[in-house]
Amino acid sequence: MRHALLLPLLLVAVTATAQDPPASATAAPGDAAPVRLMVEEAVTRAVAASARLSRLTALEAAAAADSKAARGERWPQLEVGAGYQRRSEVPELAIFAPTGNPAEPVQRVVVYPNIQDNWRVRAGLAMPIFTFGRVGGKIESAEQSQAAAGHDLRAGRADLVLETKTAFWDLVTSRASAALLQDAIRAYEAHIVDARNRETFGLAPRSELLAVEVERDRAELDRLRAEAGAELAEANLRRLLDLPPAARVEPIEPPAEANALPPDVEALVVEAQSLRPERQALLARVAADDAAARSEHGGRLPQVELSGGYLYANPNREIVPPTSDWADTWDLGVGVSWKVLDGGRRQANEAKARAHAEATRQELRELDRGIRLQVTQQALELRTAVARLSVAERAVVSAAESRRVAGERYRAGVIPSSELTDAEVAHERASLTLTEARAALRLAAAGLDRAVGR
Repeated sequence: MRHALLLPLLLVAVTATAQDPPASATAAPGDAAPVRLMVEEAVTRAVAASARLSRLTALEAAAAADSKAARGERWPQLEVGAGYQRRSEVPELAIFAPTGNPAEPVQRVVVYPNIQDNWRVRAGLAMPIFTFGRVGGKIESAEQSQAAAGHDLRAGRADLVLETKTAFWDLVTSRASAALLQDAIRAYEAHIVDARNRETFGLAPRSELLAVEVERDRAELDRLRAEAGAELAEANLRRLLDLPPAARVEPIEPPAEANALPPDVEALVVEAQSLRPERQALLARVAADDAAARSEHGGRLPQVELSGGYLYANPNREIVPPTSDWADTWDLGVGVSWKVLDGGRRQANEAKARAHAEATRQELRELDRGIRLQVTQQALELRTAVARLSVAERAVVSAAESRRVAGERYRAGVIPSSELTDAEVAHERASLTLTEARAALRLAAAGLDRAVGR
């Protein structure tokens, strides 16, 4: 008898072992652990992995190099050179000069000797003294362009932060919606079993069973859509974080609730006008174009330059008569140059720079109008999201109570199946609305921060 009882138990154990292998046996050897991230961690990783920000950083570095090069024009320029030259043989130039010596009244003096090997080393120095704004305007233009590049980098980072937060909360919302819909499907399945039993015993028409099955199918379709949205949001987040295609991202920060209303819109607009990096970049570009126009205008005026040099040569032809010996000479002077006619190029360049400055000013005016609209829109969306969350929370409580009462009345045979189905659908909708409201609140807060430039 004891052996007869042990045999079925052994068969059950063997079957269970064959059907449920250990997790280590089923896991693929290349599976990686899921990437669990809070929203701020996701933002940090996205900033570090962004090729867009790397490009903007490189452009800022290039602008900094241009600024350094422009400042270099204000400092002395030192040039050092050396050379050797072999000349062909030429007749010597000589003269006969009196000596005052009766024994030898004249002597032959070589004025231009035949020196075929020529060596020279020269160091030259040049420094602008008065450029009438040409160099100063070029330096200011380059510095303002560098500032504009820095503001572009800040704007790109702000856009990336908003994009990453949007993808993060889209993933949270889609997965939460899919989970809620899965719970709703389980409730519909239980309801279908009960409705089928009632139909079998003639206690309910078949239409009630069909109605519950339709709602179950609709919930299943919504779940598939939510899962597809979650996969898309996860793919977008992997792109932003530069993760491998097989990586699974698991957000571990739930949507936080906020009860404070946003500040006054006018105060936000004033704050945005002082913080928005796009506006600061346009202001810097206006200043850069104005400085470039002044630089071009200064180039149309006389330029005064200090120059000097040191020559060490064999022969040194600054010395007459030259000899085949090493000798040094130096020079120092001030020069004035004025390009009177240049075909109108500098005038055209000045007009071009002023036209660019005016175009940028108009773009700045348009941006100021857009900033006001964006801030107003985001502030209103945040205010609405706060109210929406409060309403959604109360709606879930109400729908849950209605579903509980409807379930009890349905099991007591007081109401038909359709009323219970309506209560289940209402609770499902209210739960989804609450999930969306929580994510919308966080997205509205992030959007307001971006509009203000924080």
